[in-house]
Amino acid sequence: MHSTTEASVRQLDELPSPKGLPLLGNLLDLDPTRLHLVLERWQAELGSPYLLRMGPRKVYVSADAEQLQTVLRERPERYRRMRQLEECIDELGANGLFSVEGEAWRPQRRLVMEALNATHFRAFFPVIQEITQRLLRRWQGAAQRGETVEMTKDLVRFTVDVTTALAFGEDPNTMERDGDLIQDHLSVVFPRLMARINAPVPYWRYVKLPQDRRLDRAVAAIHAHVDGLIAAARQHLRDAPRAAPRNLLEAMLRASEEADSPIDDDVVRANVMTLLLAGEDTTAHTLAWTMFFLAQHAQWQDRLHADACAVLGEAALPGTLDQVRGLDLFEAAANEATRLRPIIQFLFLEPNVDVVLDGVALPAGTPMFFLLRPSMLDERRFGAPLEYRPDRWAPGHPAGAHDSRAFVQFGAGPRVCPGRHLAGVEIRMVLSMLLRNFRLELATDPASISEVLAFTMVPSAMPIRLRAR
Repeated sequence: MHSTTEASVRQLDELPSPKGLPLLGNLLDLDPTRLHLVLERWQAELGSPYLLRMGPRKVYVSADAEQLQTVLRERPERYRRMRQLEECIDELGANGLFSVEGEAWRPQRRLVMEALNATHFRAFFPVIQEITQRLLRRWQGAAQRGETVEMTKDLVRFTVDVTTALAFGEDPNTMERDGDLIQDHLSVVFPRLMARINAPVPYWRYVKLPQDRRLDRAVAAIHAHVDGLIAAARQHLRDAPRAAPRNLLEAMLRASEEADSPIDDDVVRANVMTLLLAGEDTTAHTLAWTMFFLAQHAQWQDRLHADACAVLGEAALPGTLDQVRGLDLFEAAANEATRLRPIIQFLFLEPNVDVVLDGVALPAGTPMFFLLRPSMLDERRFGAPLEYRPDRWAPGHPAGAHDSRAFVQFGAGPRVCPGRHLAGVEIRMVLSMLLRNFRLELATDPASISEVLAFTMVPSAMPIRLRAR
């Protein structure tokens, strides 16, 4: 928060604002699938901050990385996620650690962190290795047949398998099985959630459109699946009361049984759904966008191939967690891709109390949209900001090559994402396996691949041709 005199404090209505219509404001310009592009265009025209009018709602929009760091550090006391986001997620029965606010946040944070620790990640590593091996076999077959791989679909299946195995100790093997797959239901949730968050009125509480009924069916199927797994896990804990939890779900249930625990089955279910949704979407699309850039930079493919060979030797993929830790440049390649194509395009927040932020008075409850990409394309924060340079993230790179405070794809402050370590391992496993064994090229004009906002920002397609090395 910046100190200001009372006379210099501006009100929301004094901020520049894009032209809009009476009563509706800017609503007609806000296509949910392109919302990030519209907001970024207005930011380029109007500067930061500016005022967005969504019907009667006044929204503070900022692209200032320092302001965002202030807000994130002062959560959850002074700021919170936007209330409408929590309400919409709660309606889906998924109000877990990502979205929950107030006094409920701290026990859920402890629950998830203890559960992640209880899974003993080193013991879980062979499962990730087997799922990565399965992905390698799939890609080897495609390369031999000369087929184009739609990477987004393959990567979603990979992350669903990893996340489900971690959460439930059950490997669904969606890569090799067809039919009513769990990710078919998960894929329905995020686009509808994005539309609801930005809706001027919660119409679905009164009238159900076809897309709302489809969402209801998908959520019911996910709940039924999760409830069955909860029942099986609870039975195992009863049968082996002294055994250590075998997976995240059992760890959560064990924590919920402690004396005076505020955790019940609804909280467990919500956090399992949060893990499935977040783990399935963000990591898969981070990997897809990374392939988008690597396919256009043969020199980086060669450099990463050399790195993979140096760490892995003759092996096709990492065999130990210690090898994974030696693959820093592969995670750097993903960081650089998501700097240019952020999976998280903006954060929805609001103040819990009246505040003055950077000289602007914001009443409690004011919606705040923080745009993330403009700061990451600012030449004052990143040298040659439009170029794909993974080595800017490498240890020992010259000072000033990047500003880590402007890169908040996993959040920052007390509520930084607890799953970032798992995501890093998955990214290193897949990319090192890919670059160790294949050359890749885009099977389409890069300009034809558009950015689609579906809560996270996903590629419209990612067709890749693989050639065995």
